[in-house]
Amino acid sequence: MRRAFRKADLAITVILLLLCRQAGRGDTVRADTGDRTEAALAIPTFHCLGLYWSPEGGAAGKQVAVRYRRQGEADWSEGLPMRYNPIPDTDNDLTDYRGSIVHLAPATTYEVELTLAGTQARTTLTATTRSDDFPAGETVRVSDRDTPLAITESGTPNAWRVYDGRSTTIDVRHRRDSCITIDASWVIVRGFTLKGAGAADSATKSPIGAVCIEGGHDIVIEDCDISDWGRLNPKTGFGLDYDSAIFSRRADVERLVVQRCKLHHPRYDGSTWYEPVHPTHTMGPQCITLFNTAGNHVLRYNECYSDMEHMYNDIIGGGSNGSFRGSPGPDSDIYGNLISHCWDDGLEVEGGSRNVRVWDNYITQSMMMIGNAAASIGPLYIWRNVVARSQSQPDAGGGNFLKMGYAGGENWMTGHMYIFHNTIFRSDEWLPTGGLGGNRIVKHTVSRNNILHVRAPRDRSASEAKQNIDNDFDYDLYNGRVPADQEKHGVPGEPVYTAGAGYDSATNTGQFQLAPGSPGAGAGQAIPNFSSGYRGAAPDIGAHQRGAAAMRFGMEARQP
Repeated sequence: MRRAFRKADLAITVILLLLCRQAGRGDTVRADTGDRTEAALAIPTFHCLGLYWSPEGGAAGKQVAVRYRRQGEADWSEGLPMRYNPIPDTDNDLTDYRGSIVHLAPATTYEVELTLAGTQARTTLTATTRSDDFPAGETVRVSDRDTPLAITESGTPNAWRVYDGRSTTIDVRHRRDSCITIDASWVIVRGFTLKGAGAADSATKSPIGAVCIEGGHDIVIEDCDISDWGRLNPKTGFGLDYDSAIFSRRADVERLVVQRCKLHHPRYDGSTWYEPVHPTHTMGPQCITLFNTAGNHVLRYNECYSDMEHMYNDIIGGGSNGSFRGSPGPDSDIYGNLISHCWDDGLEVEGGSRNVRVWDNYITQSMMMIGNAAASIGPLYIWRNVVARSQSQPDAGGGNFLKMGYAGGENWMTGHMYIFHNTIFRSDEWLPTGGLGGNRIVKHTVSRNNILHVRAPRDRSASEAKQNIDNDFDYDLYNGRVPADQEKHGVPGEPVYTAGAGYDSATNTGQFQLAPGSPGAGAGQAIPNFSSGYRGAAPDIGAHQRGAAAMRFGMEARQP
């Protein structure tokens, strides 16, 4: 039976609709649903729509078919169907069916049609993706300084307040905890060079940020260069945990955009899991940390890197993992980033992960490439990422492409996850020892068209844990162990790439295409809205289709 529509759901939905109608946020319109009790909702980013619907008659085993088109066009495109998944004991799930449409154009209106399988239940809606052309209002030109810049004056939806820091350096010389603090909305922070955040005699025990977001919404941080932040933990000799280039733990912060920034070389080193004096969970600095914010963020085209003497704990992450909130927050996108140099998770997308989408990132020199323990609401989408060089200690490898597993108990493992068209690339001997979770618990996961190339045949390309539930692994290329009941159409073997394949650090581009005749070439399964640009009867397995342009990461990357 479909659960009753809750007052809290209605209140949240009305608020979201009002917010979405603000300029620069995209636009969502409800359609007349006749005698149906539920109307669909779409929450936009620049390139995606998060969809929500609770149709009468929804139930396990009944999918919702999705199709969409640009407003005014004749032809429809098929989306990935949505699965029934109400989450007990929370209002954060919003509806019984949740899903995403991806690879859309910014500032564009789409028509969406949702149909409940086996019934006459159908609804349509129009939704407009967010514009990434932010209308500028007053511009505040900032000069070099050695004291923090406090941003407290907001712009408006039609006139964003711009803080122009091009050719400007704020270096607080480790006398103050932050270079910039933000408690305002509709603001753009552009072009700053920020150094020296984190006071040696800091009175706060909480994490600090070179940019600390203390409140507000609709905030853009772009084209900034941030380095040399953080404080020392005198007990361990490593950097204090979670001290970050960009930090927020305010529950009401939403629609943060961090784009085309260089976040690099914190002041102090982070610790591994295997330190001889303090062998515990990794600790240390991070690039972007978001704790239980309201979400709808976009983190794109950033270069997050360091060296072996200044390693991160996680690079982009936060918390709380065992919760219905977490990081980065619902309806958020992480794409086009260069991610390198951490002892734990390159990208940490954990907690609720409600319509969180991660694609087109290059992740290297990390232990767990992507942490996804757990996805308590979902769905979480991870596709077309390339990962290389899994390293757990300076002289040792080990780690997973996807962490998987649970955070604080298996009761949080209730959300769906979709893992499509990713590549574990052999750049040297440091391949991961685990693909989909190593041997951690994995639940409610669909895996398709991934190159799951682990270090040795005895290692696990996909988890074989006995507690695994509701998984569907297939059409992957794998060389390690997989569960006996999975990969019915999978391809055993190792990939063979085109000549000169790999990542070019001089240009932040990469060629990761399979060679003709390689295992996995033309052996994938076409996935609605996620497989594109392939020739022949079926797509290649992996992140990079033959014939496609070089993949590009970091500040010069763009969506096609």
